[in-house]
Amino acid sequence: VQLQAFGGGLVQPGGSLRLSCAASGFTLNFPAIGWFRQAPGKEREGVSCLSSLNDITYTADSVKDRFTISRDASANTVYLEMNNLRPDDTAVYYCGADLSQSSSYALCHSGPTDWGRGTQVTVSS
Repeated sequence: VQLQAFGGGLVQPGGSLRLSCAASGFTLNFPAIGWFRQAPGKEREGVSCLSSLNDITYTADSVKDRFTISRDASANTVYLEMNNLRPDDTAVYYCGADLSQSSSYALCHSGPTDWGRGTQVTVSS
């Protein structure tokens, strides 16, 4: 399983970014996949996860109403649309999956078994 996240960058508070996660080695039709982030000195946080089996999503309260996860099955890609970004959203963002897990809630809370290279998101004026 290979995952790669990209699309990060420097953005001003209130701005938007869209992250993409390309997957190879497995399809997105069965496992749960999601976005995670880790800021310096903080624990990893499950941001938003998606069950490819039933399209049920889980989104953390800290980003609810601002971040949206989606997928393009034909492109084997998962996206994270981030709006109204705040300085405390600054972190390295990773996409991750667990081929044995189909629950979006469980994946975001237990963490993935397969990680991709992260992408840095910096929110600063």
